[in-house]
Amino acid sequence: MNKWAVVACDQYTSEPEYWKEVEKLTKGSPSTFNIIFPEVYLEGGDSSSRISDINATMKQYIDDRVLSELDKCFILTDRRTSHAQSRKGLIIALDLECYDYNKGSKALIRATEGTVLDRLPPRIKVRQDAPIELPHIMVLIDDPGKTVIEPLFQKSAQLEKLYDFELMMNGGHIKGYKISDEKDMNSIADALSKLAQKDVFSGKYGVDADKDLLLFAVGDGNHSLASAKGHWENLKKCLTPEQLENHPARYALVELVNVHDAGLVFEPIHRVLFNVGADDLLREFRAFSGKTACQGSTCSGGTVHTFNYVTAAGKGTVSIENPASNLEVGTLQAFLDSYIKEHPQVKIDYIHGEDVVTKLGSQAGNMGFYLPPMNKTDLFKTVILDGALPRKTFSMGEAEEKRFYLECRKIK
Repeated sequence: MNKWAVVACDQYTSEPEYWKEVEKLTKGSPSTFNIIFPEVYLEGGDSSSRISDINATMKQYIDDRVLSELDKCFILTDRRTSHAQSRKGLIIALDLECYDYNKGSKALIRATEGTVLDRLPPRIKVRQDAPIELPHIMVLIDDPGKTVIEPLFQKSAQLEKLYDFELMMNGGHIKGYKISDEKDMNSIADALSKLAQKDVFSGKYGVDADKDLLLFAVGDGNHSLASAKGHWENLKKCLTPEQLENHPARYALVELVNVHDAGLVFEPIHRVLFNVGADDLLREFRAFSGKTACQGSTCSGGTVHTFNYVTAAGKGTVSIENPASNLEVGTLQAFLDSYIKEHPQVKIDYIHGEDVVTKLGSQAGNMGFYLPPMNKTDLFKTVILDGALPRKTFSMGEAEEKRFYLECRKIK
């Protein structure tokens, strides 16, 4: 199992040495490494052959019974990381008909951050011929009373344990328990239904009772869920009404996590720029922010966003007065999107961990920006009132704490 489970494909995209080590560790063994497409390799020029190999290996793993099929169930998970003793989760399948990642979405399942549409085609291509899916998606619920997931752990000693092992590459430890008793499954559904009651919803967030309900907020893996949605939208054009109701690709496997879980920590996602002139960027940042500064009665007077940065010349600070965005990440990202559009030679990566920002940003021709963390308890209300946050606003833990691929689900 230690060789089977590997970290989410969108991690360590500027650290190819990490994935080289994973490749070395898993060589010759069944592993999810062989059935995912790490994004570090997206620009390698061999996407088509890599995707063909992925699909063929998936089929081989099914034929060779590398994968064992379970009855109808949920899976209760308990993850220990280098930063948290326990992060509790529940593996379920969500209906993609209830999910919308587009800006202004009012769906029951929504993205918390902006979706980058050009990241979807390669992921959809992997999925369109794949017999199975693997989730690294983590979806949040706002359950301060801890009524959905946490009560299940009171009976974990009586549940069938499906796995219990150390994860590779400092990933921590993972346990999984099978939830198949009808009574337990119904109690989960009932608890979720109560969270979605209009009076509970309006009271919790101080909104009108007719405000569109948000029950599931996509915290990690939004682009994977958006790819599942894109594949489903393509597929359903050719299906009969009966197939539309029952097709397995209509659903996507995710891990449900309570935003109030003590083991869930929101970390900032920093920015590193490559092939950039730092002095020129800082000059244009100040000029851009002057043009877009908030003006009028909607401004909160005296607001200043301060950013720490690192270059080959050392560390520094830049301050932006009267920013148009409420969040520092919104101020910075709006500028970087504009700057990179005007300077196409500049590349950007989104980094977990200040040490990696320092390492990469201090190299000649590079520049790193450090961003502050976001209060996780504000997430649902912010998305409900303001819509999706700027992309890459927060990360649920450090890179090694991300969800590891482990369970699979048939989608054909």
